[in-house]
Amino acid sequence: MTFGTFNLQEFISTFIIMFAVIDAIGATPIIISLRENGKVIKPIKATLLSTLLLVGFFYAGDVMLKLFHVDISSFAVAGAIVIFLMAIEMLLDVEIFKFNGPTGEATIVPLVFPLIAGAGSFTTLLSLRAEYADVNILLGLLANMAFVFFVLTMTHKVQNWIGKGGVYVVRKFFGVILIAVAVRLFTDNIAELILNISAQTGN
Repeated sequence: MTFGTFNLQEFISTFIIMFAVIDAIGATPIIISLRENGKVIKPIKATLLSTLLLVGFFYAGDVMLKLFHVDISSFAVAGAIVIFLMAIEMLLDVEIFKFNGPTGEATIVPLVFPLIAGAGSFTTLLSLRAEYADVNILLGLLANMAFVFFVLTMTHKVQNWIGKGGVYVVRKFFGVILIAVAVRLFTDNIAELILNISAQTGN
């Protein structure tokens, strides 16, 4: 595994993609609702746990794929589909991914998982590995985690600053960004996937 070299464009691209997937600003109404319902949210704990889960999956996920004989290109195509569905949620205000887990601990569930470190974040991280160097992905992730911590500690101020309309516009804008990302991931990796399948069947 190569850590790679720092590339500003890859770092910025990773930051924007993960920013759209995690959607910390769009989650502010949920965070406020949890607090108003008496749920305790610990920003430091939530940020650290989310970072550990995402970084852990970033490396362990690759091992898991190898165990199931799945390559990065295949996962990138699958990830593109998941990202596309998330974008549809954001643009059309529909619920595709439902959460029916326990509600006892707000810091871990549903904040850390699935809001921050959820299926979308996991698939996006591994999908990005098909195109970007590890160092740029990890730095982009850490920058997002810093922003998540800021939002968790300043939830009310963030919402008051941009307003409900601002949250709505940001959500729609990044929905479009995610569709573009999903299309690019799909088209960049589907050709290689087809070639690999053709090579295997040819043998």
